This record gives sequence, structure tokens and C-alpha cells, in this order.
Amino acid sequence: MTTLADPPVTSPTPRQQPPRRRSRAGRTNHAGKLTYAVLTVAVLVSAFPFYWTIVAASRSNADLAQVPPSLLPGPNLLRNFEAVLEEADIGKALLNSFIVSGSITVGTVLCCTLAGFAFAKLRFRGRGALLAITVGTMMIPPQLGVIPLFMLIAELQWVNQLQAVILPGLVSAFGVFFMRQYLVQSLPDELIEAARVDGASTARIFWSIVVPVARPGMSVLGLLTFMAAWNDFFWPIVALSSSEPTVQVALRQLGGGYVHDQSVIMAGTLLGTLPVLLVFGLLGRQIVGGIMQGAVKG
Repeated sequence: MTTLADPPVTSPTPRQQPPRRRSRAGRTNHAGKLTYAVLTVAVLVSAFPFYWTIVAASRSNADLAQVPPSLLPGPNLLRNFEAVLEEADIGKALLNSFIVSGSITVGTVLCCTLAGFAFAKLRFRGRGALLAITVGTMMIPPQLGVIPLFMLIAELQWVNQLQAVILPGLVSAFGVFFMRQYLVQSLPDELIEAARVDGASTARIFWSIVVPVARPGMSVLGLLTFMAAWNDFFWPIVALSSSEPTVQVALRQLGGGYVHDQSVIMAGTLLGTLPVLLVFGLLGRQIVGGIMQGAVKG
């Protein structure tokens, strides 16, 4: 007796799905013409004061009095630089400003990073109250402390000495709060706990873990501190005399006479601005890296 063989069972073929379009990772978005136009205008408006300083420093006082004034650099830049060196001891002032600003920057970055690490990651009694007192000092106008501070440096016999300007600026409440906030966001607690398990001390944790993580924030704080110390005029003119000036105090001596020579003043201003641009160029990459690190959460 013959039996018919069952037909082979075939599984239904699934319908082929149309390929999905995958979005490219890391795709760059191109800005429109309006964005480039706005950025170009913003760059021109921001850079024009510095360009006008170069133009005014390279021309004579009579050229600046013309209406309309010329917008092209002139041939008197070196002559105006020589006048600056004759009217004010700008070389000594630049050296003093480098010493003052560099010392304040190094001290502020180191001390504020230590204090910020303590407030951010260490547990100790009274931490909240001490942080509140530190931040509260930012509400007090600095002019209120000028007389007691001058009396103190007079007792220490530091009048007309650079340490009278350096020591009051070695720590800032803003720097402590800034580094505390930066380390809270950027330094995971797991790194510190792993270092504790490995037997690292607090000092070793700070130098080996905290400092590398906080380097972008330290660069930003260093630049802000250097600019503030370099441009400070009020306290240096109180604590120092014309024999030991900083740049801002020395610029006050330029353009003397019945008619102020604006070209010489602009030449001195240009000399006092170049070191700040140099520091910004050296720390610019770290600043951009710090901004990007704070903007992207991993």
C-alpha cells in the first residue's frame, strides 16, 4: 500500500524590510549665512578697540585731532614707544607687574584649588558654615577694607614694597567657590574612594588625581586672576609709590603737560595690553578644553 509523502513544510519567508537610514554619528551642522554675518559683525566690533589702539599709538597727536581721523596705522609707533620709556619707567613697571600678577596667580590657583577640593569632596565639621562665610565675604565692597589693610602693612613696614600688593591677593572667595563648583561636577567620588582603598593619602590624592582633573578650571581661574591683578589700579596706587610702580600706576604718568599727548598714552596702553594677550594665547586651549568638558557629560 502506497502512501503519499507529505509535502515539505516551508517556513514563510519574511518580507524584506526596507533599509533604514542611519544617522551619521558626529555629523556636523553647517551654519547659515545669517550666523556667519552676525559672527563677523561681533568679531569686528570686539576687535576694533584694540585695532584703534594700534592706530592711535602709531600716529601723532595732531593726526588724532583731525576730523575724520585716519583709520590706518602711521609711522610713529617706535617714536611713541621711546616717549613712553622717557616719561615713565615702563620697563620697571612691567617687571613689577609680572612679579605681582604672577605671584598672585600662582598663589590664588593653588590655594583656591586646595580649598575647593576640601569643600567639594572632604567631610569635616562646619563645612557648610565655612563655605557660607567665604561666599559671604564677596558681598563686602573691597574699598571698606583699604584703611585697615593699609594700617596693617604700615605696622609690618611693607609700604612701597611689592609684598604689600601680593599677599592680600593670594586667596579670593570667588576662586574658592569657582573651584569648589568645578570639582563637584568634574571629579567623581569613585576616584577618591579607589585611591583611599589603594592607601593614598589626602596629599597624594590631591596631586595625583585632583590636579589633573582640575587643570582646565585652574587655567580659567589663572587667566581671570592674572587679568584682575594686572589691571588693578586702586590698591597698588595706595600701597606703592612712583618709585616702585606697576603698569597701571606708571601709565598715570604719561601724557603730562597742558595738552595730553593721546598717542603716547595709547602707546603705553598698547605695551600694557600685550602681556595679557600673551597669557591668553598660552592658556586659550586649556580654557576651551575646560568649557567643553563642562558642557559634555559622560
